[in-house]
Amino acid sequence: MFSSVEKLIALRNLRPKKKEGFLKVISTFSFIGIMLGVAILIIVMSVMNGFRTDLTNKILGFNPHLIIKPYNSEKINSSFKDKLNNNFKNIKFLDSFSGEGVVMNGETTKGVLIKGLDQKNKKNLIFLEKILIEGSDNTILSNEAVIGKQLAFDLNLKVGDKINLLSSAFINTPFGGLPKQETFIIKGIFSSGFYEFDQNVIFLNLKEGLIFFNKTSDDINLEIYLQNPLDANVIKDQIQRLDSNFYIYSWIDLNKSFFGALKVERNVMFIILTLIIIVAAFNIISGLTILIKNKTKEIAILKTLGLSNKSIVKSFFLTGFTIGLTATIAGSLLGILFATYIEPIRIFLSNILHVEIFPQDVYFLEKLPSEVDPISILIIFFLSLITTTIASLIPAAAIAKMNTIQALKYE
Repeated sequence: MFSSVEKLIALRNLRPKKKEGFLKVISTFSFIGIMLGVAILIIVMSVMNGFRTDLTNKILGFNPHLIIKPYNSEKINSSFKDKLNNNFKNIKFLDSFSGEGVVMNGETTKGVLIKGLDQKNKKNLIFLEKILIEGSDNTILSNEAVIGKQLAFDLNLKVGDKINLLSSAFINTPFGGLPKQETFIIKGIFSSGFYEFDQNVIFLNLKEGLIFFNKTSDDINLEIYLQNPLDANVIKDQIQRLDSNFYIYSWIDLNKSFFGALKVERNVMFIILTLIIIVAAFNIISGLTILIKNKTKEIAILKTLGLSNKSIVKSFFLTGFTIGLTATIAGSLLGILFATYIEPIRIFLSNILHVEIFPQDVYFLEKLPSEVDPISILIIFFLSLITTTIASLIPAAAIAKMNTIQALKYE
C-alpha cells in the first residue's frame, strides 16, 4: 500500500530536526491527547457498563423477571400453568404475593414493602441463604419475618426482637374499619448490597402474607424467571397473546425510567468524551500543516525528481496516521488495563490521598464496578482511527495543489 520511499519520507517527518523542535512538541501533544482520550473513553464506558450490570443483578435478585397478576374475575389456576409449561420450555415460575404496609417499633414507624415468599420453592431458600447476614436458617415460619440491614439499623432492631406490622387491609370493628395489625418475630437480617431494598423490604412466609392482607390463594401472583432476563418484554408479549385475561409486567417495566436515565447518561458521556479525541486530532492537522509549510522546498524538489503528487500526499498522510494509530493502540491498552484493575487502583488512591473515593452509602454499591465490553472498545478504536485518518488527510491533500515552480522560485 505504501512504497519504501513513502515510508522513508514519513519516518523522516516523524523525526524532525533540532531547529524544528516545535513540530516534535505538537506531535507529542497530539499523541498524548489521542491516547488519553481513547483511554478515558474506555474507562468511563467500562465503569458505566459495570454500574448498569451490577445494579441490574441486584434488582433482579429481589424482583422476578415477569409478574402475572389476576384480574378481579380471574385467578391463576393449574390449567394456565399447564399452558405456560407447554408453550415455554425454559421458564420457571412460582407463587408469591406482596403488598404495602407499615412497620412499627416503639414510637418509630416506616412504610415498607411486605413480600410473601413460597417456602416450598428451593429458589427462594437459596436466595435467602445468599443474602442472610444474621439468623439461624433461611426458612420463614408462621409469625416470623426477615428484614433488611438498613431497616434494622434505622429501627434499632436485632434478631429475636418483635415488630408490629400494619397491613393495608382493613378489618371491621364496632368502631369501623381499622388497619390489620400483627406482631412478628425477627427471624433474620439480610444485606443485598442495595440500600433501597435493605431499607424498605420485609419478607414473610407466603401463607402468612396472604392472611395478613386478607387474601386467599386465588389472589396469588405468578412470578416467572427466564434464562435471559433481557428477553422479559418479548416473553411478556407472547404470554399476553396466549391469554389476555391477566395483567403482566416485567422487571424492565418497573425500572424503565431508571435504566432509561442510565442509557441517556451513557450516550451523553460518550459524545462528550469523544470530543477529547476530536480536539487532539486538530493538533495533527495543525502539526502537518506547519510541517508541509516548512517542507515546501523539499516537496518541490521531490516533484522535480519525478515523485508523483499521490506518493507525496501518501507519505505525509502516513505521518499523521502513524501518530493517530500508535496513540489509539496505546490508549486502548491503557484504558483496558485501568478498567480491569480499577478497584485496586481506587483502594490505592484512597489510602494515599486519605479520601473516600466512590463512597458506598452514596452509590449503593460495595465496590467500583467495571465491565470491559469488547464491542465498545472496537467502536472507540475505529472511531479514533477514522477521526485521525480524516485529520491526517485534510492537510496532506493540499500538497497536490502546490505549484512546483512557485515553490522553487526563490530557492
